[in-house]
Amino acid sequence: MPIRLFVVDDSAVMRQGVAHLLRDDREVVLAGTAPNPIVAAPMIRRLKPDVLLLDVEMPGMDGLTFLRQQMAEAPIPTIVCSTLTVAGGPIALEALSAGAVSVVTKPRMDLQAYIESSRRELISAIRAAAAARLCRPAAATPVTALPRRPWVRGADRALAVGKPVLIGSSTGGVQAVEAVLSRLPADAPGIAIVQHMPAGFTRMWAQRMDGIVPMAVREATDGARLDRGVALVAPGGRHLELRKVGGDYHAIVRPGPPVNRHTPSVDVLFRSAATCAGSDALGILLTGMGDDGARGMKALYDAGARTIAQDEATCIVFGMPREAISLGAVEEVLPIDRIADAILRFDARG
Repeated sequence: MPIRLFVVDDSAVMRQGVAHLLRDDREVVLAGTAPNPIVAAPMIRRLKPDVLLLDVEMPGMDGLTFLRQQMAEAPIPTIVCSTLTVAGGPIALEALSAGAVSVVTKPRMDLQAYIESSRRELISAIRAAAAARLCRPAAATPVTALPRRPWVRGADRALAVGKPVLIGSSTGGVQAVEAVLSRLPADAPGIAIVQHMPAGFTRMWAQRMDGIVPMAVREATDGARLDRGVALVAPGGRHLELRKVGGDYHAIVRPGPPVNRHTPSVDVLFRSAATCAGSDALGILLTGMGDDGARGMKALYDAGARTIAQDEATCIVFGMPREAISLGAVEEVLPIDRIADAILRFDARG
């Protein structure tokens, strides 16, 4: 069945442009449109669309307030599309934190030309949103992780002496990473993070998290040391790797072509840690579409690292964890609210 899209935007040009955009598309159909959330709410309850395309600035009620209400009452995968969601801007991050699957920036001028030129981007965002699972089922589809390996001599002290924790995430990862870091103390093991985000978003996201979680959170810079109590976020548009210098781990931040269609790529971080940290590392793969990170996690597992995947029931999109599990790269499958405890449990050993 085609994806049913509902557009909430006070711009008639935007509503008509999206209708024109979808007129010949077999995968996405327009279920309806509304000029503001007040008009949209009863229509959405009646039509039950698969995806919302939502503006921010609208009369009667702003889009972010409506998004929070919708997510609390009847979650629908939502793309926020607004002139306010500039790359790295606070509104974009607020939208992602409120539950938006993705954000798209539209121009203030030449909106019709933008719709026509951005057809591929918009259709891709709609398809990705339609794959998101926001309504949590009571029981997830069973998946099987590998048997937990016994701790070997020396490995039980790995994280206790500051060895690296690695986190990879994509769709839904803004909320998931924040959920993990908010449950960790200020002196937690150093964490390197790759979240699929374009250039400009990651600095603001790191600054936002730095103000709400106990650890220090920074956008990674080339040569930065992965200290205890610090989380380093890969910059959008650049890959993040680790290297070991003496007893410390340092960030390598470099430009490069997309890997698995992403820059930064989780695979790039995980593979570098498999090489320089091996059995001393802990790799964690959170919610996300696609398979980025799966092969890198297999490299970590083969090097003796500990590996954890987020479970299906708490993932927005189970793609990346599922792929890692299918490769035999995952020791434990855990709900998001137990992953921080697992980090601390590993850290406490020894």
